[in-house]
Amino acid sequence: MEYVPRERVRLLTGVLSVVSLAVVFAAAGGRIPPSSVPVAPEWVLETIPLVNALLSGAAIGSIMVGWRAIRRGDVDRHRVAMLTSFGLFVGFLTLYLYRLTATGGPQPFPGPDMVYQFVYIPLLAVHILLAIICIPLLYYVLLLAFSRSIADLRRTAHARVGRIAATLWLISFSLGIVVFALLHVVY
Repeated sequence: MEYVPRERVRLLTGVLSVVSLAVVFAAAGGRIPPSSVPVAPEWVLETIPLVNALLSGAAIGSIMVGWRAIRRGDVDRHRVAMLTSFGLFVGFLTLYLYRLTATGGPQPFPGPDMVYQFVYIPLLAVHILLAIICIPLLYYVLLLAFSRSIADLRRTAHARVGRIAATLWLISFSLGIVVFALLHVVY
């Protein structure tokens, strides 16, 4: 499964991370004009947060399956579960960025100011910070996995960095679901 040159893993991790985060920050900062994305009916835009919460829940499940599989030594199941998690994340991010761009920016918090200041903003900040930290970690473990055989992979930082990435990813996805609930269910 060696698709990435071994000596390029760190360089590719850096390049992919910078490009990915630049796209995210451009969309979040309103730098991508709404006219650059296809127009969707309002019901589609309104459905995206629920779909993203479901994708986040599915990603949490697949990360846990992958974690459990590798602990049992089932590398093939681990690979499928973690690639599924990454695919769910890409789907989530694509929909999130599309909605963000199509609507012209983040949705305002509809609840009370006290909840906004002392609950919503701290949760959102941790969620976003962890998501940003996860990007290079995820690229790194994926590129390591694609650049080495299973025997060689065991002699890399894949397992150590993967545990950190999976933990932060689980927390970020979980907080994302809480943010969705605050925005769309509670208020």
